[in-house]
Amino acid sequence: MLVLSRHRDESIIIGDDVVVTIVDIRGDKVRLGIKAPQDVSVHRQEVYDAIKRENEKAAALQPSDTREIEPVHAPRTR
Repeated sequence: MLVLSRHRDESIIIGDDVVVTIVDIRGDKVRLGIKAPQDVSVHRQEVYDAIKRENEKAAALQPSDTREIEPVHAPRTR
C-alpha cells in the first residue's frame, strides 16, 4: 500500500484520469473529492462489499429458487 501525505486542496492522480482531492479535514475525518470518468465505478468499501455479496448470491441462484416469484409480463399495448 502506498501511503501519501496531503494537505487540504491537494490531489493525487491515479492512472491518467482519476483525481482524488482532499476537500476538507475535520478532526479524524477527511473528505475526499474524486473525479473519474463516467465508466469508472467509485464506491465506499462497505457499499462495494454489499454489491459484491448480492451479485454473488444472484449468480448462485438456481431455477428452483425462483418458483415462488410471480412472472413479470410486458405491459400490453393497444
